[in-house]
Amino acid sequence: MTAFPYLLEDDSLPRLGLIVLQVDETIEQDFRHLFPPQSTKLHISRIPSGAELTPDSIAQMETALPAAASLLPSGLDVVGYACTSGTTLIGAQRVRDLISPATQSRHVTDPLTAALAQCHALGLGRIGIVSPYIASVAAPIRAAFEAKGIAVPATLSFGEDVEAKVARIAPASIADAARALARQTPLDGLFLSCTNLRTRDILDPLTQELGLPVLSSNQCLAWHMAALCGLPAPSPAAGA
Repeated sequence: MTAFPYLLEDDSLPRLGLIVLQVDETIEQDFRHLFPPQSTKLHISRIPSGAELTPDSIAQMETALPAAASLLPSGLDVVGYACTSGTTLIGAQRVRDLISPATQSRHVTDPLTAALAQCHALGLGRIGIVSPYIASVAAPIRAAFEAKGIAVPATLSFGEDVEAKVARIAPASIADAARALARQTPLDGLFLSCTNLRTRDILDPLTQELGLPVLSSNQCLAWHMAALCGLPAPSPAAGA
């Protein structure tokens, strides 16, 4: 057999990797909207996760992270672990330590690290947090912001631990919770926490309505991944 000659082309587009929870139905759709194919190459891996979001199910993801990361192409520009609560309970540095060797990527980030970076970039010293979490998951996220010097005087949660329901919480209900939180106490901004919440289309309208930056896990992660590889902030509907 004679091999037919071919050419190899340089791949100049930024290459992003995303490790998504098995039960997450939202962030992959958001990222394919925020990062169109002409701007980036987006690669997705899934990690086993429980049907219910609890500290125990989150802890189990720690052992599965290297294997999920290893299924991505090697040498990506940025890899994001798409779980806010998982990062909080596992630890951001631990997440990086587990993913980096498995992917050989230039950068690793996550929604918590990204949200903290964006809050500091925008000068947000007092934020309110809206989340779907039960108390044992919500409390560590609040503490993680406060540990980095960002006050969290008020939070609201839907108290839901079933991920299939989280993905179906109406954006209108999330917006109502954000409005209620903004009325409670003076805030510099709001953070809508959880990659499975459908927040993309309400961020800009809420920012305009409330006169506050309204951020989300998915928007912050996309913003930080873009910044790490030199891309402009994702747009449209990418929040403040």
